[in-house]
Amino acid sequence: MLRIAVLIAAIGLVVGPAAVAADPKVSHGFAIHGELGYPADFKHFNYVNPDAPKGGDVVLSAPRTFDSLHPFILKGVAAAGIAIVYQSLMAASADEAATQYGLIAKSIEFPADRSWAIFELRPEARFNDDKPITADDVLFSHEILTTKGHPQYKAIYADIVKVEKLGPHKVKFTFKGKDNREMPSVAGGLTVLPKHYWESREFDKTTLEPPLGSGPYKISNVDPGRSITYERIKDHWSDKLPVMVGRYNFGTIRFEYYRDSTVEVEALKSGAFDFRQEYTARDWATSYDFPAARQGLVKKEEVANNNPQRMQSFTFNMRRDMFKDRRVREALGYAFDFEWSNKTLFYGQYVRLKSHWHGSDLAATGLPGPEELKILEKYRGRIPEEVFTKAYEPPTYDGSGNIREGLRKALALLKEAGWTVNKDGKLVNAQGKQMEFEILYQQPGLERMAQPFAKNLERLGVVCRLRLIDAAQYQNRMDSYDFDVVFGGIPMSLSPGTEQRLYWTSAEADKIGGDNIGGIKDPVIDELVELVVAAPDRETLVTRTRALDRVLLWGHYGIPQYGAPTYRIVYWDKFGKPATPPKYALGFTDTWWVDKAKAEQLAQKRRAL
Repeated sequence: MLRIAVLIAAIGLVVGPAAVAADPKVSHGFAIHGELGYPADFKHFNYVNPDAPKGGDVVLSAPRTFDSLHPFILKGVAAAGIAIVYQSLMAASADEAATQYGLIAKSIEFPADRSWAIFELRPEARFNDDKPITADDVLFSHEILTTKGHPQYKAIYADIVKVEKLGPHKVKFTFKGKDNREMPSVAGGLTVLPKHYWESREFDKTTLEPPLGSGPYKISNVDPGRSITYERIKDHWSDKLPVMVGRYNFGTIRFEYYRDSTVEVEALKSGAFDFRQEYTARDWATSYDFPAARQGLVKKEEVANNNPQRMQSFTFNMRRDMFKDRRVREALGYAFDFEWSNKTLFYGQYVRLKSHWHGSDLAATGLPGPEELKILEKYRGRIPEEVFTKAYEPPTYDGSGNIREGLRKALALLKEAGWTVNKDGKLVNAQGKQMEFEILYQQPGLERMAQPFAKNLERLGVVCRLRLIDAAQYQNRMDSYDFDVVFGGIPMSLSPGTEQRLYWTSAEADKIGGDNIGGIKDPVIDELVELVVAAPDRETLVTRTRALDRVLLWGHYGIPQYGAPTYRIVYWDKFGKPATPPKYALGFTDTWWVDKAKAEQLAQKRRAL
């Protein structure tokens, strides 16, 4: 997920609405659709405390291990938090759906058709060795990322046809065609790397040498695989910029690594680290009733999450012959009893996901409306007929564990697809080969959900094995698509665009280390993705995204699991936080601070425990 987070930051996905006026237009910010939320003379974002104190030490946790400080390549597992070492041309606003404002760049110029963008860099912008950031660094960054970086950068920047130096602090990006209105945002999300630093190093190799960036933090200590510490740079060059005021307030941030989540929870309770975002329903319900929490020293809160809920699913590898038939994929979905799992395992805390943009206006719900039908009719006969006639609903049960009716439907679909149950109770194909596959995962807690699913598959005559492996093996197998089924998860944006090519298109299906995990190759989906990318306004974007969502859902490329509409957090009471939180982010590392008085009081009370 770190790689995905870095890539999302590069694309500028945590962004919001803006406008195109005169041709060309010079602006302090850029919005893909709509108007900018902040004027040119804004002083700070509304979701920060501009007077937040800097300093204090924070300890956080991270799962499993790391072996690299280089997040821009395919190789290695990068350290948690590494993104705060770097900066991009523009910074995303966390209270708008698709908007960026100048960071390294003080302005952006673009025409009405958005066929190019010119960024003027701030003369005061510096790398953390005090060398200035120049146009040469921007050109170098684009070149090195697309030639030696993670393969996905080539796809992200595929519509950038030329990058030119117009002056020491001015760069022009020229884009392919005029149909991708988010391209200035894509270019604005470019992480700027120091040319003078990387020219003497091998960019395509992993490294544990602390890298040089321009961000507000530098790495001060590394214990490979165990911990990493970031130290805030005093009087950083960007501290007084409107996009940085009140942000990144902690003096040091240390990540301690834990291979076991149970140990991690107990470590928080003992005070080994300060803050945890809880993802496990059982732990949220049962693990935080302890003396410090009862005395109010530890806070347990749910914070609204206004982003689309991350589509988590049992994802089929379409590169495997047994999963190429849609009827097989649909049939296997009947073996997942969400209602029983939610009641028995998850304390009723979750909702079933029914969209890749669940919880937002981009989600396909009900039957397609008139504007959607105008798009979809073109593909009638090439997409499932249910797209036109049924609202998508995954199999639903009563929570009792009795799913016999669903299994009967599954067997009927499997029979249509050429699979039958033989006299020995095995589900076999025409050649007599039993259906068997493996679910691959790296988090032990996922076994609780996978086991009941595997048991239900056994009732269909399917052999389903569960395979837990370590982080390095898992990454290697994912990069090379060496799996049958995995727990897939895609964090979606409120302003989908270029990144959708990475997730769904034929061109990405066979690229090593790609994000088209399922290996989907469908010309219809390719075309729908391009329609989303080319959406001229918000209304059209919503309609086109719903059409794409609907076709993906009825393709049964995965079995949707569950999500929660809130962030669940537990923390020792030593922090201050803004009165108005960011709408589209949790904002802990970004906007909270250490409250010195609270921290001192907490230390006294903990000594008394």
